[in-house]
Amino acid sequence: MFSDTCADMGDRIRAAASAGYAAGEFHLWRDKNLESVAVALRETGSRLTGACVDPRRSLVDPAQQDEFAKAVEESLAAAKTIGSPPMIIASGFTREGVSEEAHFAAAVAALKRAAVLAEAADVMLVLEPLNDRVEHPGMWLVSTTKGLDLVEAVGSTHLRLLYDVYHSQVMGEDMETVLRGRMHLVHHVQVADMPGRNEPGTGTIDWARTMQTLRDLGYTGAIGLEYRPTLPPAESLAATRAALGL
Repeated sequence: MFSDTCADMGDRIRAAASAGYAAGEFHLWRDKNLESVAVALRETGSRLTGACVDPRRSLVDPAQQDEFAKAVEESLAAAKTIGSPPMIIASGFTREGVSEEAHFAAAVAALKRAAVLAEAADVMLVLEPLNDRVEHPGMWLVSTTKGLDLVEAVGSTHLRLLYDVYHSQVMGEDMETVLRGRMHLVHHVQVADMPGRNEPGTGTIDWARTMQTLRDLGYTGAIGLEYRPTLPPAESLAATRAALGL
């Protein structure tokens, strides 16, 4: 993620480029000056690897699906102004008294509708399973396997998975088990250590093994640094590079 040591996102992009980072991502887009972002990307030759569909709406609540489709449509249009980065989707919260099958069916319907919009815009959508044990109690999609099942069920080249190592580890998943044979459905990977969601090297995750497993499974994309730093930016990034072996 781009550092928050600068107030303007364009300046953050320039600071990251000066530190040797040619790509980055940010959270929501509506509170950003997208013209400033676009200028900074052109000036530095940097690219965005992701931003979130905004506002957030539920995939699994039929009452929100029109709002979700509108949020996707507007977010795809915004993405086109800043280099067409992938746009990130989360599921929304579990609906009490509703079966798992009904949740899954609602998510497939919402994502199929979104995928049509993404195909027309030629922008990737990435679905992110979160965790419901620490940061996101009540979230429905907290399983990498289920997320991959959704991507397969939708069957669009413009919908893929965002695999977050931290969320997966919090949920007790074995990365190799859940990703084996399905890495072609993963578009992006994010990292943070556990516990604490701080920079890699501060917790219990074996990063040498994690990075080797990703390579062995065929992942060649970017690694998003979505963590809470415990050190000043330059020191934190250096420590992260060392922990990840980059």
